[in-house]
Amino acid sequence: MHPLTRIACTVALTAASTFALASLPSPAASGDVRAVQEWVRKGQDNVGQPYAVIDKKNAAIHVFDGKGALRGASPVLLGLARGDDSVPGIGERPMKSIQPHERTTPAGRFVTEPGVNTGGEDIVWIDYDAAVSMHRVRTANAQDRRLQRLASRTVADNRISYGCVNVPADFYDRVIKPLFGQSAGVVYVLPETRPLASLLPR
Repeated sequence: MHPLTRIACTVALTAASTFALASLPSPAASGDVRAVQEWVRKGQDNVGQPYAVIDKKNAAIHVFDGKGALRGASPVLLGLARGDDSVPGIGERPMKSIQPHERTTPAGRFVTEPGVNTGGEDIVWIDYDAAVSMHRVRTANAQDRRLQRLASRTVADNRISYGCVNVPADFYDRVIKPLFGQSAGVVYVLPETRPLASLLPR
């Protein structure tokens, strides 16, 4: 993985913002999220591990424990570009070479891996080779307005990252870290340009 690409998705947090996210409403599960939850339950596809369903169309994450109980849901920030595939080799490229249309959050079933970034912050790798991780929202660039994007009622402005999944820091600490921060889990990233069936084989 190119070091600049890895750093971009895992750069250390800056000083905490005073913008409040504690009152964010919990997103309702869409029909696609419920379909994946039922599919996982019937087939035990998570093999007893905690799992999360990331709904790109609604910019939301729904997190379940190993037994399938809902542990929490939250808005998320996603890759700027619509699309369900990572550009081949993108994890090896320097950030400045990645074009806006290549900044996608890939769809699929991923086995996660806990990790630590170059600043010592814990993260969760979704796809290490493509440099896609799940981490606390970053506020280094005020012009990105990432906290405001999370708090808005629309989903169109939740597309901003290079492909990584940004979650509110409090949600990460309360829900993501206890379930995915010590051992592997499963993340299902729902497609937005392909049918849901492409993620749920018979």
